[in-house]
Amino acid sequence: MATVNANKSKTTENKAKATSTSKTASKPDATETKTRAKPDAAKDLAALFEDGLKDIYWAEKALTKALPKMSKNASSEELKAAISKHLSETETHVDRLEQCFDSLGLKPKAEKCEAMAGLIAEGESIIEETAVGAVRDAGIIAAAQKVEHYEIATYGTLAAFAKVLDHKEALDLLLITLAEEKQCDQDLTTLADTNLNSNAE
Repeated sequence: MATVNANKSKTTENKAKATSTSKTASKPDATETKTRAKPDAAKDLAALFEDGLKDIYWAEKALTKALPKMSKNASSEELKAAISKHLSETETHVDRLEQCFDSLGLKPKAEKCEAMAGLIAEGESIIEETAVGAVRDAGIIAAAQKVEHYEIATYGTLAAFAKVLDHKEALDLLLITLAEEKQCDQDLTTLADTNLNSNAE
């Protein structure tokens, strides 16, 4: 009887060890969660700032091509006017970014912004999946505001970087654009609240 109990005890002990070993093996190593940086990865804030400028420069240039399509598909004259106004502002934003590059002694360079590319693609999808009229207008406003929120976040971050790096000219230019992006977002909210969303019901 004592032998049987001893065997049961050893079996239980072995199971406990196996479970403990399994848990230890499955626990991820902290070093394995880190993503290996690319050879040309930014190594300081200045480089990260420059990368951000290249990113938003591509984004703004892409928007100058996407906004006319939004306007063409909008039914509301007020919405068409709002998009037309922002297209003009966006062209100015491109110019300001080129001034930012110049203030840093850099040649303007655009690097594909995956986030903006995705937002533009989503906007095109919304147009294709909504009926012409108030419903499509509501969808266009929703897509446009997602773009604005991304730009507000980007320009706010770049302005913060410029301040830390003491790039005063770039900071001033970025803050002007940031204010315009915030105003555009507010204008779209007002437009949606006045009648477009209720008409889309």
